[in-house]
Amino acid sequence: MTLAAIQDKLNRPLRDLRISVTDKCNFRCQYCMPAEIFGPDFPFLQKNELLSFEEIERLARIVAELGVEKIRLTGGEPLIRKDLPVLVEKLIKINGIDDIALTTNGVLLPKYAKQLKEAGLKRVNISLDSLDNELFGKINGRNVGVAPVKKGIQAAKEAGLGVKINMVLKKGLNDKEILPMAQFCKEEGLELRFIEYMDVGSTNGWKMDQVMTKKEIYEILKKHYELEPIGSDYYGEVAKKYRYKGEKIHIGFITSVSESFCSTCTRLRLSANGKLYTCLFNGNGHNIRDFLRQGASDADLVEYIQTIWWNRQDRYSDERTEETAVSRKKVEMSYIGG
Repeated sequence: MTLAAIQDKLNRPLRDLRISVTDKCNFRCQYCMPAEIFGPDFPFLQKNELLSFEEIERLARIVAELGVEKIRLTGGEPLIRKDLPVLVEKLIKINGIDDIALTTNGVLLPKYAKQLKEAGLKRVNISLDSLDNELFGKINGRNVGVAPVKKGIQAAKEAGLGVKINMVLKKGLNDKEILPMAQFCKEEGLELRFIEYMDVGSTNGWKMDQVMTKKEIYEILKKHYELEPIGSDYYGEVAKKYRYKGEKIHIGFITSVSESFCSTCTRLRLSANGKLYTCLFNGNGHNIRDFLRQGASDADLVEYIQTIWWNRQDRYSDERTEETAVSRKKVEMSYIGG
């Protein structure tokens, strides 16, 4: 079947699908899965609660017919999901899907990078919030040093995967790591993405005054580097991108708090427990897993997804206040990815 591309109530097309394949992670990062909440007794999802690879493939095929071109696999830590390269191989064969990427903490990449590349994965975004071992161990909640992540970066590069580094900045925690990280990525030829600390979920204790804004980060960088802005590569790209003058190495900012990009958001999210979310900050998911397992036809699923997108009018980052950050119902990042 060939379907027309769809738009939401704010005329935003559906172009990207983010798939969380597991809610489990081997880290306990403060801004995502704080250890005091996600402890040894935390009730993670059981296998039957997760979508199977065949179910994910079916849903991805349908949204591709509706306009999705890019897929990103997330978690939790997606490389914990057994046989993940098998899923990548299924997804890359879907007509219309031209890019599959993965967000990971990188620790398991030495084991899986080559398999993922061979399966069809194009790129990885690796989370690294500090180059200081003690501080990084504190942030990830597992006292894991920087070396395992650096090994993952190297494994990804050797496998031929594109590599970007994601750095979430929290004022008073790791803001002194801005310049060391910029220098490291510049020397390694890696694109660095500074991510403003966001109020995802309800367990990370987010406060507005903990946000290190793009403007503040840029002011620090420009004292040491000459940066020049570059345009977006495609409609809906969220990063505000720059490059070091005279070089090809890029540096970007994800400005969900200080400079909203809601007006061009093209993302639909499929959570680890099979719910569709129209916004990272919208806690009202649509349970497509149970609908799927009750025998829904492809036509039923098309109508279900179309209706969700047609009715979408999320623009949370445009409307965010300190009060809504606390009071609004949201899904935890471990279920929905970043």
